[in-house]
Amino acid sequence: MRFTTRFKPKRVDELIGGKLHFIVKHILVGRVEILRFDEREDGRIDIVCVADLERIHPQPKRAHQGWRYLAEADAPKGVDESDGIGDLPPELYRELAELSLI
Repeated sequence: MRFTTRFKPKRVDELIGGKLHFIVKHILVGRVEILRFDEREDGRIDIVCVADLERIHPQPKRAHQGWRYLAEADAPKGVDESDGIGDLPPELYRELAELSLI
């Protein structure tokens, strides 16, 4: 899976093996592992990631531009698939999370 960005991050070596998080409607919802950064002929950068999206416990996050670096302790926790909560419809999951019920 590839995502394109205009600029290469300054701490690129630290990001390989780390996670790229997704914010949808001001909620962190998922992440993928970063494999490498490829330079394109047009000057842009491709962020090459694993094709497996990991769902995380939704948490509010304001939209922003640019890179944010999270320490492992500050990163959101993944969804535990064994408890069945990850099988909830996304809208219901989000509403329960906003109410701090999950």
